[in-house]
Amino acid sequence: MVQFMSGPEAAELIQDGDTIAMLGNGGMTVEPRLVYRCIGERFANTGAPRGLTLIHSAGIGDRADEGLSRFAQDAMTKRVIGGHWAWSPRMQAMANQGRIEAYNLPQGVICQQYREIAAKRPGLITRTGLGTFVDPRIDGGKLNSAATEDLVSLIEVAGETYLHYKPWHIDVGIIKGSTADLDGNIVMTDEVAFLEAQAIAQAAHNCGGLVIAQVRNLAERGSLHPQLVRVPGILVDVVVVDPDQWQTSQGVHDPALCGAARRPMAAFEPMPLNQRKIIARRAAHELEPGMVINLGFGIPDGVASVAHEEHLMDDITATIEQGLIGGIPAQGDIFGAAYNPQAFVDAPSQFDFYAGGGLDLTCLGMAQVDRHGNVNVSRFGATIAGCGGFIDISQSAEMAVFCGTFTAGGLQTEVVDGELSVVAEGRATKFVDEVEHITFSGRQAHLQGQTVLYVTERAVFRLTEDGPELIEVAPGIDLQTQVLDLMGFRPAISPELTTMDAGIFAEAPRGLTF
Repeated sequence: MVQFMSGPEAAELIQDGDTIAMLGNGGMTVEPRLVYRCIGERFANTGAPRGLTLIHSAGIGDRADEGLSRFAQDAMTKRVIGGHWAWSPRMQAMANQGRIEAYNLPQGVICQQYREIAAKRPGLITRTGLGTFVDPRIDGGKLNSAATEDLVSLIEVAGETYLHYKPWHIDVGIIKGSTADLDGNIVMTDEVAFLEAQAIAQAAHNCGGLVIAQVRNLAERGSLHPQLVRVPGILVDVVVVDPDQWQTSQGVHDPALCGAARRPMAAFEPMPLNQRKIIARRAAHELEPGMVINLGFGIPDGVASVAHEEHLMDDITATIEQGLIGGIPAQGDIFGAAYNPQAFVDAPSQFDFYAGGGLDLTCLGMAQVDRHGNVNVSRFGATIAGCGGFIDISQSAEMAVFCGTFTAGGLQTEVVDGELSVVAEGRATKFVDEVEHITFSGRQAHLQGQTVLYVTERAVFRLTEDGPELIEVAPGIDLQTQVLDLMGFRPAISPELTTMDAGIFAEAPRGLTF
């Protein structure tokens, strides 16, 4: 029978050496922050629990004190298997200093692995990660020398090569919902996504572990509509009621993020004409009617803004790996939510759809690109961003468009009379001889016959068998001094090299049509 406890009381249930499956998605979305805070405070005050293993598919925290950072205390955490690390610089530092065993696995792999664990199958078998740093022939997802256990191996099935991800034993699953009834049934009607809440609960329960659910509201037994129950009470052991629980870091409740209301489309203001919009406009040229697309964090999410401005959103369907279908993806810290979504599905199901080839197009970021067409977004020196859903999505979409500025660190540009002018060049090129971390494999993409573009504000490349080939240059940009001389390798140049469409650099809407 479910027990109702305070946050500190629930924190007392965590034992030394426990493996905890954590829910959350950065920006405080679907994050049981009170429970995490209480566990961290318990350790700070008593020195227990110790030697924890933490598993999380997405980023959790606020880049400061909350979320995963509550566990970034010496002796408290032994191992972290994370999909995205950027929301906790403190845990990044522990990984870099070898104070924990640190692993980075794809977000979708972690989400889907919970279902394998729940069903007591022998782990996840998938092509996701082949040719990337997750491949055991490269790093096997290990981020430091303290990570010695092999979590990923190569196997062959019917003559095809796959990766096998070793399953884990889950002792505790910590999830978040909106309302619980007295039987522990959980609805998520005020949440911005379902994520893998149900999968975590099933995995922990079937491992003989404990499921702790944090909610904002408590309801009478039998008062919740059964079709709205996302996590049934038979899976829940403890409920913690937090009446101060927020929907996201941007507020207690926005009905347009949970499907309770629709935000007026006029409220979405057009982007100013800057380098971000230029990149998004060029990427939007690849849209076709009927496409199902995915947009990544940062510059790529601007494609939705451009598509809205150009009145194309009714002809395409934008999706987000957190489980949102349709609508306009939210930007900034609450990326992973969407305004006016058409449907919510759980994250493992969304990744199933992606893995099977459901995406026509994805627009993702890029921090480094090398001569092989590899892309790095996961690690740069001491900065561990993590791959998140990047590997799952980039490998499975029919077409991948990587979006980013040509140089990094202080780049300033402006458009003058329809031409691009570089006011201040970035301090570092993004086009390097060899990327530091292979988050996307150009070779694997070529073998799969995938169409790949690399779009910047001044140049566009496409992937060929021999690596990136330059196919377009922005008006006003000098090919030699402002493109080729700033690259760490010499790209092939298309004999049909053209100038980027002049309409991309116009102040007025581009007038894109299919």
